Amino acid sequence: MTAGGGGGGGAGGVTSGKKRQRSGSYSRLSSTIGIIDSSRPDNTLTERTQKTSGIRRTASHTFIAPSSSAAVSRGFNDSATADVVLRLFVDQLPLFDTDDSESISAVDSDQSDVQIYLHSDVLCRSKYFATLLSDRWQKESNDVDSGNSSRIFRLNLGVPATPGSIDHHLAVLQLLYTNDFSTTIHNVSVALCLLPVALELIFEDCIKACVRFLEAVPWAEDEERKILSIVPLLSKEESQELLARVSIDKIDSSEQMLHGLILSALHNHPNMAFAKAFVAKLLRDFSSKEAAKRVLDGAFQSSLKIVKESLEEYSSPDFRGDHNEIEAIQRLNLHTAMTNGRHLVWLVERMIELRVADTAVQEWSNQAAFTADLLRALRDDAWRNIVPGLPAVVLRCTCKLSNAVATGTILATRQVRMKIVKDWLPVLILCKDYVTPMTPSHKTIYVELEDTFLRIISTLPLSDAQELLQQCLSFSTRNVEDCPHLISAFTTWFRRANRFPLPDM
Repeated sequence: MTAGGGGGGGAGGVTSGKKRQRSGSYSRLSSTIGIIDSSRPDNTLTERTQKTSGIRRTASHTFIAPSSSAAVSRGFNDSATADVVLRLFVDQLPLFDTDDSESISAVDSDQSDVQIYLHSDVLCRSKYFATLLSDRWQKESNDVDSGNSSRIFRLNLGVPATPGSIDHHLAVLQLLYTNDFSTTIHNVSVALCLLPVALELIFEDCIKACVRFLEAVPWAEDEERKILSIVPLLSKEESQELLARVSIDKIDSSEQMLHGLILSALHNHPNMAFAKAFVAKLLRDFSSKEAAKRVLDGAFQSSLKIVKESLEEYSSPDFRGDHNEIEAIQRLNLHTAMTNGRHLVWLVERMIELRVADTAVQEWSNQAAFTADLLRALRDDAWRNIVPGLPAVVLRCTCKLSNAVATGTILATRQVRMKIVKDWLPVLILCKDYVTPMTPSHKTIYVELEDTFLRIISTLPLSDAQELLQQCLSFSTRNVEDCPHLISAFTTWFRRANRFPLPDM
């Protein structure tokens, strides 16, 4: 790093010693050289000095400053009372990474330096300047004239070659003269401009003010990235609240959040359709497919368990009591099964959409006890007046999972393919025979599920297919032309069965 003036070696050593409490990233901090002069600045100090605020500069800057930028008695840039002359000059690469690839080239090539008048007792609010102005440093300087009470300290401070860097340093230096930081730090952009400079100069009050402001206001995405790039230079205590906003200690927090949203959309939200649509989008956009699968699998298992337990209690009641009380409990069981059955349909749709329904398919194919309870429940006419849509809901789940198997969306083993047809075919047959009157929507489900089952049967060995196809005769109608899927299935089976045995390989 380039420094102006004499006594450069000593300043570098003192500076690094004073910054030991901050991050190691200070290796690129600007070097400041202190020169103690026994005389007042001569006329050359005012050459090329601009009229605005008495700041000597050769390039224009937009100065982010506190409310009062004019020089006041014993105030910022008051040449009459100052005992420190500070020269700011562009000398370094940026302290922090930037997304703007043209940031360095954007700095005016004619930009030279800025000279301002300051006061040593005020500068000592910055630990950086306090070190440079300490007795130890004065003694190490070759130009000390301890007998001269009117000596002037001349300091050079190199700043990063980024747009506005000198202005940001000027703003922080002016904040040394006030305790009212809120007037200057009034938005995230200003806080992000001033905080790196405050860290560089170890101006603790300004650091706290910037951090406190950033903690309390919302961030845009690009602002969040900049904050995260500065966080490593803050202490653990300073960065705690900032990091709490963008990170969490629990590894599975995202899954817990998603699980909670699914439960809320299914059970608690008054506008359930809108909530489900929103959560469905979150699931589609979720970064981890495996995490989404775990959450959906858990919700699926939970809803399926409730449906099974409700139908088990309805089909095999284990209680005695008043007839009206028993009837109320039975109605509650059916309503519970119906409600959670609808949840299952939505969950299955999401799983198939994300192609993560393999566990659900396997679980659905191993439900002999569940289908037995369901068959007992459907043979009782009570459900017709309580939950007439229950058969359609259960068959819709079966149809969606079976279709995922038949189309190859979910690659199921032979055993799973066999069991999903074997366990659920009796339910389909019973619903088709006993659910009257058959609505158009029900008829569509039945025909679609029949076709899906027949396609799955075609993937099984002939002996297994033979057993299942015999149960599919109920798919037939009085008009043979209405069941082409059944005709095609039997035609395929007989063609394969009558084929000459293949020679041994």
